[in-house]
Amino acid sequence: MTARKNPTMHAARAYALDDVRVEEVPLPELEPGDIRVQVTLCGVCSSDAMDWYVNTKLPVVLGHEPVGTVHEVTPEVEDLEVGDRVFFHHHVPCMECRACQRGVYTSCRRFRETALDPGGFAEFVRVPAEIVRLDVLKLPADLPDEVAAFIEPVACSLRAFAKLDVKPGNSAWVMGAGPMGLINVRLARHFGAEPIIVTDPVPVRRELAIEAGADLALDPASSEFDEEMQEATGDWGAEKVIVGPGSARVIEDGLAHAAPGAVVLIFTPTPPDETVAYRPCDLYFKEVTITHSYSASPIETREALDLLISGAIEVSDLVTHRFGLDGVGEALKLAKQADEGLRSVIYPHGLGVEVKTV
Repeated sequence: MTARKNPTMHAARAYALDDVRVEEVPLPELEPGDIRVQVTLCGVCSSDAMDWYVNTKLPVVLGHEPVGTVHEVTPEVEDLEVGDRVFFHHHVPCMECRACQRGVYTSCRRFRETALDPGGFAEFVRVPAEIVRLDVLKLPADLPDEVAAFIEPVACSLRAFAKLDVKPGNSAWVMGAGPMGLINVRLARHFGAEPIIVTDPVPVRRELAIEAGADLALDPASSEFDEEMQEATGDWGAEKVIVGPGSARVIEDGLAHAAPGAVVLIFTPTPPDETVAYRPCDLYFKEVTITHSYSASPIETREALDLLISGAIEVSDLVTHRFGLDGVGEALKLAKQADEGLRSVIYPHGLGVEVKTV
């Protein structure tokens, strides 16, 4: 008798950011409380292409913005069934520890220990029981997959805006006009910020920022930048500053033009060896608050889904490139090139292929 071959699937495994290989790998086996999801598509985040962050994980199947269809459930799962279209987060907090009790969910020690198996650049993903219990969301039939893939990014921005505490009439400065920056512009408009100032050295991205709702888009490399910022804010400074690029220099620029009483939020980590130079005396007398926002909790993912269902912000225009698994390497390259597009999405089963649950 011929031995039955264990089921396999394809996944794009990164051995380096410029060395991504499509491999045949075992279909992830389920444990009690788990589900398996057939991945329809997965967004490519700029953090997927952040060398210092990814290099410690290699080799790895990346991808943490997936949408898919439930392929198999274990008997312990009660609220999901085969065929459900779902969003599933890649990390969840325990909801019980000291951090969680204080609302600092993404600092929960369990948060980064939970993960998908493997990442979203694969045909199938095992979603562990902890995530199934806390952050798998059913999707309405009329919500397009490419819009649903923005639940995680929008949730990250919503967490940041909760910390910024934007009120109608606050001036907002969005530093960086990549896909996340454009989401932040749209959320700033949604929450009533005015004026909304965007800075980005890439001309086409400044144009996109204006189209997204910014009142003014400036080149931070311009010799007249300081004067332009003073004029834009009435010589007061920006009241809500969201620092998109993971750069110590950009953080320093944000602090330099922050208004008295401003909140400066660091939205992206810097490389571990970078340090920020600033004069505590200046921040003291201006009473500037520096804060950070990492990832999103099950609270923000639900808020993001509701926001996208309502159509309150537009995201579908942010998708500029689509690839199969064999294009993951190219998508990672594009994520590092600011003038070559915005968001790429990966279709693990191939472009133009209708994904059917089997």
